[in-house]
Amino acid sequence: MADTSDIRTPAQIEADIKRRREVLADTLDEIGVRVHPKTIVGDAKAKVVSNIDHTLGRAYVSVNKAVTDVKAQFVDEEGAPRLERVVPVALVAVGLVGLLVLGTRRRKG
Repeated sequence: MADTSDIRTPAQIEADIKRRREVLADTLDEIGVRVHPKTIVGDAKAKVVSNIDHTLGRAYVSVNKAVTDVKAQFVDEEGAPRLERVVPVALVAVGLVGLLVLGTRRRKG
């Protein structure tokens, strides 16, 4: 006995063909959008922006950590300045500024 489950009417075949054409048209439209130059440029811009954001985020975290580490050298846990570290650095800074001022005056004079 023959299997009759695979037998379709012409109307069913036509409906199947119509449905497949619609799916194919949708697929071709989607491919057209994906390969359109504006889409490619937009995707490239988005990737660059994402990479820049990621890089800037990593840089911000690194700088923030460095600032926190330096701050920890000059401020104790309660936020009070560590004078034993602040005073020598301040003296060196004042000395450097003094040397720069003297050097500038000698050139002009």
